[in-house]
Formats: sequence, C-alpha cells, structure tokens
Amino acid sequence: MRILKLFDVARNVSNCVIRRNFVRNFAGDGGTRMARFSPIDPSSFSRPDLAVVTNIKLSLKVHFDQKIFSGNCDLTVKKLHENVNEVVLDVKDLDIESIYETETNTKCKYTLSQPVGEFGSELAIEIPPKEVNNYIFTINYKTRPHASGLQWLEPEQTAGKKHPYVFSQFQAIHARSFLPCQDTPYVKTKYEALINAPTDLSVVMSAIRDATKPMIGYNLHHFKQDVPIQSYLIAIAIGALESRKIGPRSTVWAEKEFIEMAANEFANTEKQLKTAEDICGPYVWGIYDLLVLPPSFPFGGMENPCLTFVTPTLLAGDRSLANVVAHEIAHSWTGNLVTNANFEHFWLNEGFTVFIERKILGRLESPQVQDFDAYGGTVELKEAIKVMGSNNPLTNLVVNLTGVHPDDAFSRVPYEKGQTFLRYLENTVGGPAVFEPFLRKYFDTYKYRSLTTDEFKAFFIEYFSSTPEIKNIEWNKWLHTPGMPPVIPDYDKTLLKTIDEMKQRWLNWDEKSGPVPFSGDEITSIQKIQLLQDIFESEPQPIKKLEVLEEKFKFTEVQNAEIKFRWLRIGIKAKWEKIVDPALNWVNEVGRMKYCRPLYRDFYNWEEMRAKAIQNFQDNRKNMMHVSAYTIAHDLRLKE
Repeated sequence: MRILKLFDVARNVSNCVIRRNFVRNFAGDGGTRMARFSPIDPSSFSRPDLAVVTNIKLSLKVHFDQKIFSGNCDLTVKKLHENVNEVVLDVKDLDIESIYETETNTKCKYTLSQPVGEFGSELAIEIPPKEVNNYIFTINYKTRPHASGLQWLEPEQTAGKKHPYVFSQFQAIHARSFLPCQDTPYVKTKYEALINAPTDLSVVMSAIRDATKPMIGYNLHHFKQDVPIQSYLIAIAIGALESRKIGPRSTVWAEKEFIEMAANEFANTEKQLKTAEDICGPYVWGIYDLLVLPPSFPFGGMENPCLTFVTPTLLAGDRSLANVVAHEIAHSWTGNLVTNANFEHFWLNEGFTVFIERKILGRLESPQVQDFDAYGGTVELKEAIKVMGSNNPLTNLVVNLTGVHPDDAFSRVPYEKGQTFLRYLENTVGGPAVFEPFLRKYFDTYKYRSLTTDEFKAFFIEYFSSTPEIKNIEWNKWLHTPGMPPVIPDYDKTLLKTIDEMKQRWLNWDEKSGPVPFSGDEITSIQKIQLLQDIFESEPQPIKKLEVLEEKFKFTEVQNAEIKFRWLRIGIKAKWEKIVDPALNWVNEVGRMKYCRPLYRDFYNWEEMRAKAIQNFQDNRKNMMHVSAYTIAHDLRLKE
C-alpha cells in the first residue's frame, strides 16, 4: 500500500495554525481509502464547529442553452472562536469568480483544494478582521453542465416535447454542486432565492413562493424558507408545469400530460397529513405540495420541505402506491425537523420515517395492512443483505463512512433494519400507547436540530428510565452488528394467508393442466406485489408457463410499476429471452434506482446477457441522473 499525502487538515484554533492534512491511501487494487474530512462529518470538508453558516440567499439565472446556473449566493457566517481566520465550505465543480465580505465590500482571499473524487473540493475563505463575529460573504459563481445534483432534460426527453426541464437531487452530498455551502446535515439554515427563468416555464422550490415578478423576456421568482433546513433539502425544478389544488395545504405540480392523473392519484394527501400530525405533532412547514418529476428521477420520493418530489412510477391508477407519499410526509418530522448529524446515522432519518409511514398506513387502512407492509419490508431487507453480504459493515445500523461516499452506502438497510429496531423498542416498552408519546416528546425536544445515535439512545434511556424491560435491549447487536436484525417482530400475517394459498396454486399449475386457476381479482394490488415477490424468490419458473401467464395478464404492460418490476425479475431469473428487450426498454424509461439497480444486477448475473445489458447502460447513461449512473456502474463492475 502506497500512502500519498495530499494536503493538511489538522487545525489548531488557539494559535490560528490551520494546516490541511488529508491522506489518501492507494490500495494495490486501485481502490482508495481516505481520512475523515472533518471531526463532525466524514463526507464534508466544512468546519461548522469553528465558523458556521446561519443563512443563505441565492440569486441565480438559469441558462438552458449552457446547462448552468450563474449568479451569486450570500452566506451569513458566525465565527464561533475568536481566533478562527477562515470559513470552510464544500464545493463540487463550481466556477468561483470572486468573493466579497458584503458589509465592508472587501474582496476576500480564498483557497480551493484539488477535487477529491466524488466529494468535490474544500473552499476556505479568509475572514477579514472585524470587531463583531458575524459576516456576510457574497460568492459569485457558476455551476457546470455536469453538476452531479442537477438533471438537465432536452425538450424531447420531457412528456410535452416542447420545453427543456431541470430538476435537482441534492441528497446526500450534492448540494455542493449547486452552491458553495457547508454540505452536512449537521448545519441547518434558513434560505431565500431569487431565480431568473424564461417566462414560459414555471419555477418551484422547497420553500414558500413569495412573489413572481414579470420582467422583459423572463420572470423573477422569489422564494423564502423560514424553517432552518440542511443543505440537501434545498431543491429546485424548472419546466413547463401545471398545478392542481388537491387539499387545503396541498397543490400537485406536473407536466400537462400527467397533471390530471397525478391529482387523482394523490387526492388523499390531506388525510395522510392529518394522520401524521395525530402521531407526530404539529406540521410546521405551512404547505405540503407535490411535484411529479420526469421518469429519470432516481428515487420514489424526495422529502424536500414544502415540495415533495415524486417519481411518475407512483401513478398506478388505483392509488395503491401512494403510501410513498405517506413516507415523504413522515419526513416532515423524521429527517427534516429532526435530522441525522451525518450520514453514518442515516437510520435516524429513514428508519424513523418508515416506522411513521407504517403507522399512518395502519390508521388509514388497518393494523393488518401495516404489518403486511412491514413483512414485505423484511423480505426486501433480506434480499438487500444477501446482495451486500451478511458480514458487510455497511449493513450495520450505524456505519463508518470514513473514505466511503454516502451514495456507495445507500441501501434498504437503514430503512428496514431501522424500522424493525423501532418496532422492537415499541414492543419492549409496552406498545404504541406508550411509545407514541415518547415520539412526540423526541420530535419536540430535537426539532430544528441534528443528532447522533448516541444522543437518541441517551434520550430514550432517560425517558424510559423507570421501565425495567429496557435493560434487556442489546444496543450493540442492533446498532453495530452487520446482517439481519437480532429480532424480527411477530407481525400479523392475516393478509399473507391468501397469498400463500395462491402461491401454491401458481407453483402447482402448469400450462398442460388446464386454464390458469386464478383470475387475479381475488387479491388487492399490494397482495399481487407480494405474491410476485414470493414467486421470484422461488425456483426459476418454466418459460412456457411464463408465456401463458404473460398472455393472460399482460404483466409487461401493466401501469403498476411494482408489479411490472417483479414480473421482469421473474422472467430474467428464468432466463426467458423474450423478457430481455421489455426489461431493458423499461430501465431506459425509468430512472428509479429501486428498479434499475436490481434489474441490472440480475442481467449481470445472466452471463449470456451481461454484455448486452452493459452496452444498454453505456448507451443510455447520458440520460440518467448522476447518482443512478454512478451506482449502476458500480453494480455492473465498470471502472469509473
């Protein structure tokens, strides 16, 4: 192993010695291992413990012809130690033109480190001497066309085919490709934005619209977010959008071609929001709008405050996949209001969110549906851990991200293992009637703050100090041990009985024994999804049998993406060549990683189709958002 010293990051605040110390280890296999960038967050160069950003003001113009934003951002900075002489920010592929201390109009000296892989660079701005410790820095800059947090679409890539489109996805650490910032969830700030955009396009952001001012040739859009948020929750989308009111606090936005379908699909949003408030406490964000993005959006949803981004794959036609909205609503408390201090504690965001999402589902549907969904999550968790390896430290609830990009650590583990742990804790202390008051107290105590797992643990132990059962909780096994959870709750399996019976009928039937012995109408959409998952986990199915079932049910043409996804996986597992083109065409249309990554992994494991799948990916990666292309390239074992 060869060790190359790149630059120093060790700091001595008391005597203003600030040395950047960064060590990169080059392994023999070409891989790299890196030191933690800062004491607070291994994925951020910033030092908010020394000088912290407290407010952000953006003034930007969109240039669709160049695929960039240009303008400036004002950062309000508070110095936390008298002898600190710089503020440290994260940037990635930004062209910094100049920096000024606004109140004195002093041009500031700054240093920009060489980029470190996908993490970007450290921007250190020299703080001029002043009697007070508060500063405003104006940074004039431009983004670049391949900014990892932005997706630029040509008109032909949109539903309407007439106008360009751009949208953001900054989680986990891609806000630094849009603005200079302390790109760590440890830091929360208010923000406002002035966006200059063409008159024929709409602009939406994760904030309250303050005004839209028509100008000659463009509109100036003003947004304000008065609740402090972390950088990855800043969000923007610009395109030919229409809107429909779907509730007293909610509007849905989409391209004209999807707007009516979206308004119908998400008509129950207010019910979900009210149910979440009953569980979690007051909703502090004012509005809860939704934006249905183009298909290349890589996630099911993104919990941007005031404006949840969702994938069009949720438009099933029967509202059967709208529970994703319940997930994003839950984030209004779990992740947005109370936040993981860094992504090593990501389960504090996502485990809590899945836990609350299922409580919403249980109240709006039934406890049986809640447990049915939790059982399905356990199945997904088993597959995720099988793929990652049961001894993989990234299957811990609390992970070590030293030298590991958060995108490389992303999986179902923090979601489902985290939810399972919380369900176990709830059962341990006496059930929902006891645990839900704790949740509300937790959210109220830590609102507008970020915390670590140790802080959560200490709060839990103090709250339940008079509950003797908590002494039996094996914290280390749950938090720091890889693999499946040590305990799986005893979920209600009532809704699984029909599925088990249909599964046996499916497996015992073949095309020679007469007509297909079921119509599909006997079970709900969510049960069909689980049935197909169970079939996928069984032995590979005979191809002739699959052909008959496809002829009858037209699974490759269904609108429900969860059903189609599982059917395609069943076909690939059976090495059914006729399923290859429909599957590849679908991953070219749908950018959601939940579907694309497993399908590409399945193709990789089918040796005869591996090269075709890799070629398909290489031909289409230009249409993918960065995080999708980056992770799928790793799945296909392609060198970046």
